[in-house]
Amino acid sequence: MRIAIYAGCFRENQDGATKTLYQLVRSLLAEEIETGVWAYAITPQKNKALKSHLIFSLPLPLYPDYRIAIPQRKLQRQLNAFRPDLIHVTVPDLAGLAFLNYAKKNNIPIVASFHTDFASYLKYYGLSFLFRTTWKYMAHFYNRCRWVYAPTEMIADKMLRWGVKRIRLWPRGIDRSSFHPRFRSEARRKQWGANDKKVILYAGRFVPYKDLDIFMRVYKLFKEKNPDKAVIVLAGDGPMRNELEDEMPEAIFTGYLSGQDLASVYASADILLFPSTTETLGNVVQEGLSSGLPAVVSDVGGCREVVEKADGGLVAKAGHAEAFYEHCLRLIEDDAFYRLKRENGLKYSETRSWDEINGRFIADYFSLCDQKARR
Repeated sequence: MRIAIYAGCFRENQDGATKTLYQLVRSLLAEEIETGVWAYAITPQKNKALKSHLIFSLPLPLYPDYRIAIPQRKLQRQLNAFRPDLIHVTVPDLAGLAFLNYAKKNNIPIVASFHTDFASYLKYYGLSFLFRTTWKYMAHFYNRCRWVYAPTEMIADKMLRWGVKRIRLWPRGIDRSSFHPRFRSEARRKQWGANDKKVILYAGRFVPYKDLDIFMRVYKLFKEKNPDKAVIVLAGDGPMRNELEDEMPEAIFTGYLSGQDLASVYASADILLFPSTTETLGNVVQEGLSSGLPAVVSDVGGCREVVEKADGGLVAKAGHAEAFYEHCLRLIEDDAFYRLKRENGLKYSETRSWDEINGRFIADYFSLCDQKARR
């Protein structure tokens, strides 16, 4: 079986979507399934069995860290040479449309996976008037695929409401070798000044659609009401960094981290505060739970489903900074409640094996290819 994947971006640890796709490709190669990846950015690969192809791209005007892939004529030649049995598209953009059209023209099964709720980002950039149009386009795109995979039931329901028809679940696993309480560092906590305080962590990109205005307000509530209760740490980077540093002068900014450094920051914190309303799942939340951090998340978006299934934290009303603050304070002041949520999160993490999750997903690949062969 030969699988062609259009990944959008395939830069290692870029975001939750790329982490998911790296795990999928790892699983495919472990099964000795011939795999090709097309993307506008690709981290050099150690495994030479993976065939990778760069696609020309242009930077997004509002966020140049991400780009728009522009398909060129050589894409068809590359696909002809690879001869895929199945195509998997992860972004419904111009390049994704080119893969979709190629699959239809050549009678190749095609599936899509939903990683990013692009429509929910529009309001943060003054483009709310495009919300309905964006969803109509995405529904049209996905309904031309054999299946589209959602990461959570909540997102699957949202897609159904907007007219997407053939939806299956593809949950996300957790790499417990990378995110685990054993990476806790007392030296790091001492450096943060957290010897007798709880550490509240945000991890992710510093962009408006992560609802960081709520995080800033929670910071100010702690400074006003309980300045000695918590240390605020933010791990990541992005275009809002200067604003965040100005508004939270006593917060600690680690910068962009990956690997062992990121694992240690997670495990050395105590609570994950993640107010985003635009997540389809929230890999950050699963990484936090796996590291021993109860999470406080919004009641809008995919993070809520993760926290509720794990019973590993608290859910606050979206946009209400006071509710996020009160939940954090409860976790700080009620030790028994904190320990319960922490243990629940850790138990949940043990059930999220990438091998098992991707094994079921790859079985769908085989099923679709077998269906085509029987025709």
